[in-house]
Amino acid sequence: MRQGNDEGVNDIGNAVVRIGPALGVVVVVLVVAAALVNYLGATGHAQQVVIAAIRAAGQLAALAAVLAVVIGSLWASTLFVAVMATVAAATSAGRIVGRRAPIRAIGSTLWCLLPVAVPTIVVVAGIVTLGVLPATGLAIIPTAGIMFGGAMNTTSLAGRRAHDELTTRRGEVDAALSLGFVPREARMEISRSAAATALIPGIDQTRSVGLVTIPGAFVGMVLGGASVTTAAIMQLFVLISLLAVSAVAVVVTTELVARGIL
Repeated sequence: MRQGNDEGVNDIGNAVVRIGPALGVVVVVLVVAAALVNYLGATGHAQQVVIAAIRAAGQLAALAAVLAVVIGSLWASTLFVAVMATVAAATSAGRIVGRRAPIRAIGSTLWCLLPVAVPTIVVVAGIVTLGVLPATGLAIIPTAGIMFGGAMNTTSLAGRRAHDELTTRRGEVDAALSLGFVPREARMEISRSAAATALIPGIDQTRSVGLVTIPGAFVGMVLGGASVTTAAIMQLFVLISLLAVSAVAVVVTTELVARGIL
C-alpha cells in the first residue's frame, strides 16, 4: 500500500515536471539566463535575480520542513501566519520607503501591516467563522499565504507608483497647496490614479483566467484528485479574494502615502 501511494505521488509530480537531476540543471540554466539578460539589458536587477533564486530555494526547503511540524496544530499555524504577515509587510515597506534606520524601518513595517495583513486576516477569519474554510493549518496557511502575497505585491506597486508620481509632479502638488488644498488632499489628487494602476495585474488575471492562464490553485487541486468543478470553484474564490484584499491594499497604501506616513 505504501509503495502504491508513493507511486501515485510521483505520478502527480511528473504530470507537471519530471523530478530529477535534469530539472535541477534546467533551473540553474534559467536563473543564469535571467541574470544574463538583466545584465546585458542593463536593468540593474541581475544580482537581485540570482539572490532571489537562491533565497527561494532555501526558503522553500525551510517552508517544507516547518509546515511538516506546524500544520497539524491550529495555534502553531496561526503563529506561522503571523510571521508570514510580518515578512510580507516588511517586504512592502522596504520597497516603498527604501532602506531606513532600524527604528524607522520597524515603524514602516508596522504601518504596512494595515494594507498587507489586515484585509487578509479579516477575510480568512470571516470565512473560517462562516464554516467556508476549515479551521485547520492545512487550509488556513495556504489561503492566507496567497492573499498575503497578492496584498504585498499590490501594496509595493501602489506605494512605489504613488511616490514616483508625487516626485515627477511635485510642481502640481505645490500648485494645489497654493490654492488652499491641505497636504493630504494635494498629494491624493496626484497619487491616487497612479497608485490604482497596481490593481491592473489582478484584474487582468481574473478577466483572462481559463482563456490565457490556468492558475496554480486550479492545477494543484486537479492533480491532487479534486474534480475540475471543485477546482474551478476554489480558483474563483481565490481570484475574487485577491481582488478584494488588493482593493483595500491600494486604498490604504495611497492614504498612508498621501498623509506622509509612508
